[in-house]
Amino acid sequence: MIKFFVWGLLLLIAFVSPFAGTASLDYNTLFESGSLSQRIFLELRLPRILLAFVAGGTLALAGLLFQTLFRNSLMTPFTLGVSGGAVLGAGISIKLGLGLILGISAVSIFGFAGALFTVVLLIILSRYLKRAEQESLLLLGIALSFFYTSALMVIFYLSSFTETATIMRFTMGSLSIVGYESLSAVSIIAAALLTVLWLKRFELQILAISDEQASLKGINTTKLTYTLLTITSLAIGVLVSLTGPIGFIGLIIPHMIKKLYQKSMSELIFPVFVLGGFFLLACDTLTRYFSTASEIPIGVITALIGGPFFIYLIISKQR
Repeated sequence: MIKFFVWGLLLLIAFVSPFAGTASLDYNTLFESGSLSQRIFLELRLPRILLAFVAGGTLALAGLLFQTLFRNSLMTPFTLGVSGGAVLGAGISIKLGLGLILGISAVSIFGFAGALFTVVLLIILSRYLKRAEQESLLLLGIALSFFYTSALMVIFYLSSFTETATIMRFTMGSLSIVGYESLSAVSIIAAALLTVLWLKRFELQILAISDEQASLKGINTTKLTYTLLTITSLAIGVLVSLTGPIGFIGLIIPHMIKKLYQKSMSELIFPVFVLGGFFLLACDTLTRYFSTASEIPIGVITALIGGPFFIYLIISKQR
């Protein structure tokens, strides 16, 4: 019953989402070619809705992967500082005034580099924590997040007004886009991440139990872990460079799916992606519905929901 209620509510929100915003759509002219309502729908609302869905699914998948690889329900790219590293990389690119590098946005390249650097650093540090509690790795991620935030504040101080305003977008998250260019980039990396996880779903399920079990099955655990983390870093880096950090989706959605579906990890990949997409779309609909002169950043909404949820998880783990 709860399962149908959750999906029904999210589908209802997705249905009304195109009509939420400061500019109201005229139902009578929506299907008239060239009308203002149709242009708003096709050029602003529809790309944003699709971006919210794909971004939410990508963040949810990344959270599921991190929780599986590190065998800790609190691990996500956001809590481990991976998103913070991507934001810092994007901020450095903006401060340096870089445009395109080999035809690719410098912001995306530096964002990916920041995310990948954080993942590599966490992998190296985790080797010294194998006999310690996994919570220590979480604390390292939080420490890295504070360091990245401090470094970003230095960039703020050294930047011009225009650069500061641009960087500020990354610190709070935004899904405001015009057209389908950003959506195409995010969709490609989301499809790549989803495909790789689906192809490696059985190996990942065994790896979730222990490295020893995976090795006995003939799985190269080191290669598999590095491959999955690299692809996830690429996805997070590109996504953050376009939308800014959107936290807690990777924390909330995997836990919701595990409560709704008592299934093995290999069967949760597509439900996690779909629910993550609908959840972020619902959050974005709220930001547009309550917006007046200025729009509430999407990162603020997800943090308001995810913060209490994070506290709940910590308390429930202790119990």
